[in-house]
Amino acid sequence: MSDPSANLWQQALAFSQAGRMAEAEEACRRLLAVQPGHVLARRMAGALAQSARRHAQAAEDFRIALAAQPDDADLLFQAALSLRALSRHAEAVDLLQKSIRLRPSHAESRHQLGNALRRLGRHREALPHLEEAARLAPGSAVTWLNLGVTQLELDRPAEAASSFEHALVLDPSMPEAHNVHGNALLALGRIAPAQAAFESALRLRPDYAPAIDNLARSYKAQGRVPEALPLFKRALELQPSPPSHSNLLLALHYVPGSGPAAMADEHARWDAMHAAALPALPAIPRRNPIGRRLKIGYVSADFCQHAVAFFFEPVLAHHDRSRFEVTCYHVGTTQDATTVRLRELAEHWVDAAALADDVLARQIRADGIDVLIDLAGHTAHNRLLVFARKPAPLQVTWLGYPDTTGLRAIDYRVTDAYCVPPGSPAEAGSERLLRLPEVFCCYQPPGGCPTVTPPPPAGPDRPFRFCSFNNLAKISEAAVEAWGAILRSSPDSQLLIKSPGAGDPDTQARLRARLAGHGVSEDRIEFNGDRLGIRAHLELYNRCDVALDTFPYNGTTTTCEALLMGMPVVALKGDSHVSRVSADFLSTVGLADLIADDVEQYCQIAVELASSATRLTALRTGIRGRFLASPLCNAARFTADFERSIVARFESVP
Repeated sequence: MSDPSANLWQQALAFSQAGRMAEAEEACRRLLAVQPGHVLARRMAGALAQSARRHAQAAEDFRIALAAQPDDADLLFQAALSLRALSRHAEAVDLLQKSIRLRPSHAESRHQLGNALRRLGRHREALPHLEEAARLAPGSAVTWLNLGVTQLELDRPAEAASSFEHALVLDPSMPEAHNVHGNALLALGRIAPAQAAFESALRLRPDYAPAIDNLARSYKAQGRVPEALPLFKRALELQPSPPSHSNLLLALHYVPGSGPAAMADEHARWDAMHAAALPALPAIPRRNPIGRRLKIGYVSADFCQHAVAFFFEPVLAHHDRSRFEVTCYHVGTTQDATTVRLRELAEHWVDAAALADDVLARQIRADGIDVLIDLAGHTAHNRLLVFARKPAPLQVTWLGYPDTTGLRAIDYRVTDAYCVPPGSPAEAGSERLLRLPEVFCCYQPPGGCPTVTPPPPAGPDRPFRFCSFNNLAKISEAAVEAWGAILRSSPDSQLLIKSPGAGDPDTQARLRARLAGHGVSEDRIEFNGDRLGIRAHLELYNRCDVALDTFPYNGTTTTCEALLMGMPVVALKGDSHVSRVSADFLSTVGLADLIADDVEQYCQIAVELASSATRLTALRTGIRGRFLASPLCNAARFTADFERSIVARFESVP
């Protein structure tokens, strides 16, 4: 008499060999119904369910099989794949680590472990596994691709570019690889090669929205913002994602023409498209702070060597810990010496880059945060969709973005009366305004600043040197025209443009051509695109005489750095926060005579400085001292004002 179980197993094998997978799985299920401990049938059923993308069923089959064969490396690997497909990455990591201990030279196990760790935000742990996977399987384009993505997320763009190049040699047909290769090149300041990479991606897939968005970013990085805007809009049409929409909003600030009211409408559109329909967490009453410390949470991807940290660190260091309990939610992947300092200053620290928006919102609610402060606005890696869920009773945006967020879920925007004068059009936006009494931010000079040693007066042996150290995107056509007029009126002068993208030959040629259109010969323009340490970067100011601020998008960190190095900054005052920052700082430091109300006055101030060595010497001798003694650098006073303002708004929450 034949064994029914054996017959069913033979049927399953026969169906599988014939490619009749549904029937093979059915035979396995029938067998398991009568003999649930048949491990081979359980494994085959799991594998077939996984092939059919029924990952929950596959995970259950593999779980049962592992109870019988806990040390089978391949079974552990297959089970981990099913868990990864269900986004159960932590469980997958455990299985993959065990599988690798049993089978250390299995490249795909290393690859999958690296990817699972990445998804958990454990990028540094992921990296050696992906490196080993690439060593074991150097012919796997996808492995090189994922290695490069991890390196880029860890802010190692040169290594990432090399990994992407390996991937593209193996498989040049991947638009995703061309796109991320472009991102790595762009991070290195190699703008023209980055554009070529994005264009390669688009030749393979013309409607590939991420590559269109990144091509637009590369144009912006060259100062070609008018050309970038249609691309940002096209990317948004193809893939209306919050990040691409935020990229468009940020880019709009670099070109003149959009008044504050129109910009507020554009930002409100972001809220309507991406945030308004999200379910808010259940409302909670404001907790009475009497008898306890107020819990403040800060959310940023820039808790690292970044402009935001220069202004955030002094506040974090001076918070009154007897009255405030501070939590930092780090939603970025870059970690460096600045990250270490900030982590030590924070009472609580949460590495939240890998947490989904809804998960992070629930954690913030569980942490009992009273006041949640966004430090990003619409800059890269923002988590505005966390704020949209209203995890805290009071929500504030500050520091990282010079405008409204457009989110109705954010209650206040921090500013001051100079950047946003009461009753002015600049008040437009979704948030109420929290005007600090002196200035909206506080700068902390980096340690080990070089001494201010201005160059000797200009003469036959040394030309007078204007400079701009701002992001190239801020160099608008109106600014170029004004700089042309200044250089024509100061015929022996030169202009140094220092920016990460300024080393790119194509970018240099374009800027030279723009200035040539205003009568400036190319030999009068010097570029520096070197990625210098902060001390060497600041030392460059000692080669220059006068800094020319950009408009309509002013400098912020660059203006502070120039003042720190005793450098006069000529600024044009506009009608919105973004175009009034430098004037705000100059006014705070007592240098209002460097502020212009129109382009003609801007040019006049710069030319007069170039022609008056005595005045310039006197200015440069005293600017650093005035800057350091000003409210801009008084962290204790600023933080006390900030805390009083936050408490007052919290006490007004229903």
